[in-house]
Amino acid sequence: MIFKLFLLFTIIPLAELLLLVKLGTYIGALNTVLIVVLTAVTGAALAKRQGTDTLWKIRQSLSMGHFPADNLIDGLFILTASLFLITPGLITDITGFLFLTPVIRDILKKHITTAAKKWVSRSKTIHFTFTQPG
Repeated sequence: MIFKLFLLFTIIPLAELLLLVKLGTYIGALNTVLIVVLTAVTGAALAKRQGTDTLWKIRQSLSMGHFPADNLIDGLFILTASLFLITPGLITDITGFLFLTPVIRDILKKHITTAAKKWVSRSKTIHFTFTQPG
């Protein structure tokens, strides 16, 4: 697991750097920086708006006595999108914008829900037996 995290935190920044340098050679350094700043500002505004809407939906569900599982997952994706969008780079920006897209979030929620159900059903098959001493 630590090795995977090490790869994640080394390969992604290197890929981001490579992509920014390549883009900078085609459109110029200033334009590349402007794109990164523009995507960060736009993404932050979208994330703030969606986060506020999701928080309102969570409060509304709780006030009606419902558990807001879908909205909590949406909130997690919006928070993750915000982190990606404030990280300079195009790969993380694209990922952040994808996480802000409700259709993509719905697809990812289905995958996460399916994986969680499989994990819970596997963990139910573990049985413990206790014996009394003596």
